[in-house]
Amino acid sequence: MGSYGEARRNAHLAQSRPACQHGPTMTSARLALCLILAGAAAGVVSAQSDLDAFMQQVLARRDDNWKKLQQYVLDERETVELRGPAHISLWGERRDYSWYIRDGFFIRSPLKVNGATVSEGDRRKFEADFLRREQAREKRATDGASVAADAPPPPSGPDEAPHDIDGLIRQTRQPQFISSAYFLRFKFDEGRYALVGREKLEDRDVLRIEYYPTRLFTEERRREDSSQRDDTRRRSQKPDTARDNQMMRLMNKTSKVTLWIEPGSHQILKYTFDDLGWDFFPGQWLVRIANATASMTVGQPFPDVWLPRGLEIDIGMTLAAGPVDLHYSLDYHDYRRADVTSKIGIPDRR
Repeated sequence: MGSYGEARRNAHLAQSRPACQHGPTMTSARLALCLILAGAAAGVVSAQSDLDAFMQQVLARRDDNWKKLQQYVLDERETVELRGPAHISLWGERRDYSWYIRDGFFIRSPLKVNGATVSEGDRRKFEADFLRREQAREKRATDGASVAADAPPPPSGPDEAPHDIDGLIRQTRQPQFISSAYFLRFKFDEGRYALVGREKLEDRDVLRIEYYPTRLFTEERRREDSSQRDDTRRRSQKPDTARDNQMMRLMNKTSKVTLWIEPGSHQILKYTFDDLGWDFFPGQWLVRIANATASMTVGQPFPDVWLPRGLEIDIGMTLAAGPVDLHYSLDYHDYRRADVTSKIGIPDRR
């Protein structure tokens, strides 16, 4: 028994010697691998930090453009279309508006509805109601502070000095044509951006960046939206906070935003929104959302001034009767400087 036990010990020692001989080599290899992985991880962290810093500048600059010029006007076309099975048109509407500055606020003035000219009385009433809502919205935003105290300085340069103070932009909150284009209102979301690569967009070198949000749909965003509603109606609402938070978390988790950004100016030239499967909404037995997409583009109507050019939203739904598609679009065009120095007179008869 003793010789058998000694033989087993000798065999075990013999088998363990090669492992002992290769121990330092294996340790060195593992250490080198750890150093390589640590270096790669540090590079990834550094690249992500640089991308986060870049996106922070992009989002900080996003809302600056609309106030670069103190006087300009534009036209808008709003289109809504609902199509049923076999793309049969079920309902549609087209409205044309003009935007101008009145009492320091951008005013949306209706021109036509489905090709028919809006009457003078209806147009004036719409404008007055719109101005009243914008003034109330501004007052809530500034918490009673004087709008004049927050007004931007008048534009410099002899060619740009206005002669009519009512033509100046004095509102501090975004006008509706800006907030509508940036309706997603995505905010800086650290660590949620991915650089896809460099591309060409309308002959411009751009960066394509994908954003996987955690803050796109939030309680704060819901409160911002509700601030534009009637106070009495808002007080009467009692939202289910837990259910709303769960819904918004799921919407964030299944959404993706792709941005095309001009790196030199940190300017968003285009963004698209795609849902990645919104099959968690209640009422699936009645209507099922098949897809939801949105796309916004900006243009440069004036030197170094970027303003919205168009917005398109498409929602595909499935009902018991079949598929239904909703298309909504805003087209902003014919940006031009407001002419406040022109006078209307009767020409001399000769």
